[in-house]
Order: sequence, then structure tokens, then C-alpha cells
Amino acid sequence: MRLATLTSGGDCPGLNAVIRGIVRTASSQYGSTVVGYLDGWVGLIEDRRIDLYDDAFIDSILLRGGTILGTGRLHPDKFKAGLDTIKRNLDDAGVDALIAIGGEGTLKGAKWLSDNGIPVVGVPKTIDNDVAATDYTFGFDTAVSVATDAIDRLHTTAESHNRILIVEVMGRHVGWIALHAGMAGGAHYTVIPEQPFDIAEICKAMERRFQMGEKYGIIVVAEGAVPKEGTMDAGLGEEDEFGHKTFNGMGQIIADEIKSRLGYDVRTTVLGHIQRGGTPTAYDRVLATRYGVNAARAVHEGKFDTCVALHGENIELVPLESAVAHLKQVPEGRYHTAQTMFG
Repeated sequence: MRLATLTSGGDCPGLNAVIRGIVRTASSQYGSTVVGYLDGWVGLIEDRRIDLYDDAFIDSILLRGGTILGTGRLHPDKFKAGLDTIKRNLDDAGVDALIAIGGEGTLKGAKWLSDNGIPVVGVPKTIDNDVAATDYTFGFDTAVSVATDAIDRLHTTAESHNRILIVEVMGRHVGWIALHAGMAGGAHYTVIPEQPFDIAEICKAMERRFQMGEKYGIIVVAEGAVPKEGTMDAGLGEEDEFGHKTFNGMGQIIADEIKSRLGYDVRTTVLGHIQRGGTPTAYDRVLATRYGVNAARAVHEGKFDTCVALHGENIELVPLESAVAHLKQVPEGRYHTAQTMFG
């Protein structure tokens, strides 16, 4: 059997561990070969591919961040217009099935290919942890660890200068990174997209800290956070060609408003793409490897139109349709738990 794989969408730690798991499982357990398409769907349409072997190089990529195959995004209209080309390229390469590694957008593309007759298995990838069908996505733990480390370091400098420090983390539509990093890092307030914020409440919490003699504050803000209607003008961004919102720096907007209302020294740190880079944590390496192994097994067992998913301690297969049905948002109860530690 000949497998193909690709990585699409934003990069995240653990992608190479998945590739390694696919290649080694296909080779050692089934005697199959694997081809990797470069730069996501674009490489599949342009027929840019490399053979992947169970060799010393593949063994070494476990520790590497990013993806050896490269990644990218392709507009859905261009993707769908290329269906015949995709089928022809897969046939020319002798590919029997495709393993698509990516987030919500990639998995939607995988579902569409499956609906159009291409054998596909999906692997959920995103630092945002917003894929509905799985408990956790690989990359999330690394992103939270990076954000938490930053918060840990900012505590001492904020306290030394009697400052309020805003830490803006990734999270376009969901606040899982902000929620976990804020709780793990001992933030004094956390703002997430699922719970529109009231700037007056944030200011009240910070003012209380200074009145009680704790003359500094740490506020974690997800990039996609929005204010409650009528509470402040946030100047929300527009959408790009892929339907993704472009943000105007919500962390800085909140910082400016706090400084204007309270007069305290407020600074902003935007972590940005540092959350995506670097070596994956041990947890993400293990989860990504398990995903790769089980995706390769699913292909050889003919279980297509599925996606690997973590449920409790087990890796299971779920329909691709359920994997892309909706975004997994932070439940209200989880945010209320975090709220008990604010102030």
C-alpha cells in the first residue's frame, strides 16, 4: 500500500512527530511506503512531493518544531476547483489513501475530498484546542507551556515596577490557551472570546489589588476577546480572504483603557507566533505520535472518512463530519472556575 500525507494550515509543535508515527508504522507494521506533499494542499495540486523513508532522518524529527513538509493555506474556491488535478496527481503517484494533518479548515477540506471519492483519514492539529471531536489536540500543551513561562517571568518584573502587565496570547475564536495559561501562571484576570468582558470589572479588580497593597497585576487576554456591547469601543478588525478576523491588538486596547481610567503604568506583551515554535513538550510528542500510529493503522484497515481523536486515555476514530461540526469552545463552567482566582 502507498500512503500520502500533508500538513496544512498554521504550523504547531508536534507535526513532525505525527509524520514520524505515520512513516514508521506504515513501514514496520505493513511494509507500506509513504509520500509527503509539500506546503499543504498547494503541494498536492502542484504535485510537489517527496518520498518519506523509515530512516535516521525520520527518526530524528521527533524533537523538531514546525513541519518538514512545509505548510500553507489555499482558498477554498481554488481547492475545490482543483479536484480533478488532485485525483490525477494521487493516481500518478500510486497513492491509495491520504492522511491530512490540520485544523478545522484542513479537516473540512479532507471531508470534502472524502465526499468526492478520495480515501482520507484526518489528524486534528491546532494549538487552539478547538477541534470538537477530540479532548485535546497536539500543540496545545506546548503553546500553554510557552505562555505560562512568559507569565511566570512577567510576575517579577511587574511587581518590581508596580505595573499592570497585559499578556496577549493566541485564540481567535476560543480561549483555551488563555484559560489554561492564565490559571497555571496565576494571572489576576483572564479575558477570552467566549465571555465578552466589561472593562469596568477589569479596572475594578486591578484597583482592588493596588488598594490591598499588591501593587501589580497580570492580565491574560486572548487575541479574539471582545467587550460587552456598549462598554467600550474596541475597533474590531476585518476578515481576510480565508474568513479569519484580523485583530487590532486587543491587549493594547485594554491596556490603554486601564491606563486612561486608573492612571497606572500598564504595559503589553504580545506572545504571537512564539507560541507555535520550538520543541514540542513531552505530552505533545506522545499524543502526536499516537495520532500518527493510529492514523496509519486506520488507513490499512480501510477505515476512511474518519479522524483520530483522544477520548479519555484512548485514541479512537470519529467521523470527519463530527470533527468539523463546530468549534470546541470553553464551557461557561470552566471560565467560572478560573474567575474564582481573579483579583
